[in-house]
Amino acid sequence: MGLTMLTSVTFSCSLFEQDNFDAPDVTLAGNVVDVLTGAPVLTDQGSEGIRVRLTELSWGDNVEHNPDFYCMPDGTFQNTKLFKGKYHMTVDGPFIPLLRRDGSGQELADESMVMDLDSDHQVTFEVQPFLHVEWVGEPKVEDGKITAQVKVTRGVSPEDFRDKVAPMGNYTDDFLRMTDIQFFVSYSSSVGYRARDERWSSRIDYPENSFDELFGQTITLVSNGEIPEGRTVFIRAAARINFDTPVGSGTKRWNYNEAKEVLVHQ
Repeated sequence: MGLTMLTSVTFSCSLFEQDNFDAPDVTLAGNVVDVLTGAPVLTDQGSEGIRVRLTELSWGDNVEHNPDFYCMPDGTFQNTKLFKGKYHMTVDGPFIPLLRRDGSGQELADESMVMDLDSDHQVTFEVQPFLHVEWVGEPKVEDGKITAQVKVTRGVSPEDFRDKVAPMGNYTDDFLRMTDIQFFVSYSSSVGYRARDERWSSRIDYPENSFDELFGQTITLVSNGEIPEGRTVFIRAAARINFDTPVGSGTKRWNYNEAKEVLVHQ
């Protein structure tokens, strides 16, 4: 007579339990503006732009931040998939850091936000941009090249910059130095570092303090190569100083002007 083997299988009840957590359905929308003028802080659409960092505090101290996301070129942002909870919110970009600490980690200033997000919210971060980049006149096209003019001014005075940044440690006046102006050209209306055509975009580098006397002056920018006739492209200019945000990240972020549409003709 054969033996019948019986196998006992035990299932954990937890495998069949329903997930009791609510779906992430809170929307946070916001913008980043110049504290003095109320104008939007224009940026790049990508990791060189304005970084938004949220940290959910509902689970206690020593929590990890949420995945970072970035502003749109016009300085606005939106996240539609947040869980309800209490959050610390901050932004990092081409402006005076909102959260400043000294070399030992002691808090010097905190202009970030802490907020309970239980429904849709709109927030505004007021910041001090390092630079203002403005168009001067309208761009001109000749022989497939675009010539445009800009003016760059400081958005925060050197004195105010030193007062707020120096206490963070390792300060040098070289942080204030204007390093370069980028002239981005692209078929995309989101033109910038992340959406540029390298054939036509150009840059001007300024060694040491050579730009100091050019603040407030008209700077002429010329595209590279030859853009095909009949094409429509978008242009933007961007400038930056020798200071990385967040401090220690190695990322020096540009301040931008608004994009312009250009029809290339002979």
